[in-house]
Amino acid sequence: MFTIGIFGRQNVGKSSLINALTEQNFAIVSDVPGTTTDPVKKSIELFDIGRTVIIDTAGFDDDSELGQQRVEKTKQVLQQIDFAILVFSENQFGNYENQWVENFQEFDVPFIIVHNKCDLEPVETHGRASLKPTIIDVSAKSKINLQTIFDEIKKSVASTPLSHRNRSLSGVETTALIKDLISPNDIVLLVTPIDSEAPVGRLILPQVQTIRAILDEHAIVMACQTEQLQQTLNALKTPPSLVITDSQAFSEVERIVPKHCRLTSFSILLARQKGDFETYLKGTPHINQLKDGDKILILESCTHQRSCEDIGRVKLPNLLQKQTGKKLNFEFVSGLSPLPTDWETYAMVFQCGACMITQRQLHNRLKPFIDKGIPISNYGMALAYLNGIFERAIAVIPSPSTTLGINSVEESP
Repeated sequence: MFTIGIFGRQNVGKSSLINALTEQNFAIVSDVPGTTTDPVKKSIELFDIGRTVIIDTAGFDDDSELGQQRVEKTKQVLQQIDFAILVFSENQFGNYENQWVENFQEFDVPFIIVHNKCDLEPVETHGRASLKPTIIDVSAKSKINLQTIFDEIKKSVASTPLSHRNRSLSGVETTALIKDLISPNDIVLLVTPIDSEAPVGRLILPQVQTIRAILDEHAIVMACQTEQLQQTLNALKTPPSLVITDSQAFSEVERIVPKHCRLTSFSILLARQKGDFETYLKGTPHINQLKDGDKILILESCTHQRSCEDIGRVKLPNLLQKQTGKKLNFEFVSGLSPLPTDWETYAMVFQCGACMITQRQLHNRLKPFIDKGIPISNYGMALAYLNGIFERAIAVIPSPSTTLGINSVEESP
């Protein structure tokens, strides 16, 4: 999902611009300063880009006590977006706007600058000729030059390096989920436990995405629960080319699937697609170096009701302490909630598959820890490591680092 943030001072027409771009009366429009308080999201479909969320933010020039809290909320949006639109009007481009240009550059967020209300006062280019990107003169009210905004967004997305964007112009993830791992007519077996954590009446998003990716490659997809795995394998005349399991069933599935069959997990596939796979590979073995009292941060990218079968809150922490024999202190952050700022105090960070956030959002959330040299792992890779099957689970992924000869907990001295 592509995410666009709209930024600017109070009353420059941010909400009006969103209504004009979406052709809906979605955002409240008023001359009263501070009408937009918390960031508000609207989902739309953009041609050649796909599913898109537009976020309307509070004015960043609100100096009131409550306004400062709103500005902090606006700043947090920077870590959630793939693209930014900086809006100003009446030719009031000053310190506020320059600071936000620096903010976008700091977070490596592509952006455009829009001068709104051009039907009342055209933009003055004098003294701004060197400003990059160039300013687009628009009118949300009169619907002037709105298509130019869409065109510039598409051009910016197309010119952004693949490593820094989460979608191609067709809306497809830039890193293949499974494309280079299978061939047409291959049999791919998915092990999908249905427990209290499974959503009622449907599969979780990584499972659905994997099924679609397999079908796109004209391969054959089969699915079963863990308790039917052996029966399913026995019924097949030809062994599956690849078995993909939910990470929580790794231990049991690994015992059943023959050694000559390739085996990995949904979470590991997502780690390659969205995360920094090499960083995960290097960070995961740090599990062996954890000490009593170490602080561990668990990052969950979605919010859901907890149960005794929860991977991030229950299973992974329990397994970490059992296998390492250490007493560890766990902290949890769900969804896109603000991260703690005492980054250097954490011994290790564990990130879920991140199916509910974009590649850029994931990059921004992990960047402070990577910059501080904090080891990072992924749910699936950590569970494979803790179950002694790390090498087998990552061998599926064509990467030089999969031949590092990394030992699991059970194999280490």
